[in-house]
Amino acid sequence: MSLLRQPILLLAKSEQVKKLVSTMPVSSGIVTSYVPGESTDAAVTATDGLVGDGLHVTLDFLGEDTLDVAQADATVAAYKDVLAELARRGLAAKAEVSVKLSAVGQALPDNGEKIALENAREICRAARNAGTTVTLDMEDHTTTDSTLGILRELRKDFPETGAVLQAMLHRTEADCRALAYEGSRVRLCKGAYHEPESVAFQDKLDIDKSYVRCLKVLLAGQGYPMIASHDPRMVQIASSLASRYGRTPGTYEFQMLYGIRPEEQKRLAATGETVRVYIPYGQEWYGYLMRRLAERPQNLSFFARSLISKK
Repeated sequence: MSLLRQPILLLAKSEQVKKLVSTMPVSSGIVTSYVPGESTDAAVTATDGLVGDGLHVTLDFLGEDTLDVAQADATVAAYKDVLAELARRGLAAKAEVSVKLSAVGQALPDNGEKIALENAREICRAARNAGTTVTLDMEDHTTTDSTLGILRELRKDFPETGAVLQAMLHRTEADCRALAYEGSRVRLCKGAYHEPESVAFQDKLDIDKSYVRCLKVLLAGQGYPMIASHDPRMVQIASSLASRYGRTPGTYEFQMLYGIRPEEQKRLAATGETVRVYIPYGQEWYGYLMRRLAERPQNLSFFARSLISKK
């Protein structure tokens, strides 16, 4: 895995490789299978199609680790634009947005947290005006405390703001307990970042066990769990735990990535479950795909299998 990481990251910076990947028949199919496009219109059109299939959506305007104020401002503008379009097309009730704080200024050297908070607040205000919500994406472990601190501040005015927690981190079970209160929306994912052993479980079985422990905390709590997993076994376990804790459909939801197991997404929705599809879009799609592979190169085979099965 470590041998693949550096070459993939180097490829992520290559415009020539990006052009090749996006224009080759097979490669372009891979891109459009997981990223519907670069524009607001492409994202909203994809949203419309999924909502028509009985699914919900969360939209992520791609970009992270912003070190330029103008770029952070442009990201805020992009979110306001997509939220306005969702409202205009009557989709806001079924579609929210996901925001990476590093894309709106968190990593800026001077007053980064303050800038990110103000920018996130502006997006939350636009979301509320559109009739929907915002979820703050979680990034690598070095940003966890900062992100949760900004979340606390945002929730003073926008208590509907969602959180994300990553089961691979040792701290996450405790974070779940702290956030499992009434009205608190929490997305639980396994985590895709390459984290050190000092802060994160490394073995897949240990990560799975942590995920289940965290699920129990969230489903037994008073909040609104958002169960982000494509793992069939985890989906089955989550359904069983929801029943054990007296959860009814609509008091929690499943979340999956755009293009991953779409038939399963529709199957779950047909049984009455709320299923939300995470749609990434924007010009930074190439870096997004390559970084995901660099963080966990085994995703390469998973993406390839999903292209074949689409189940």
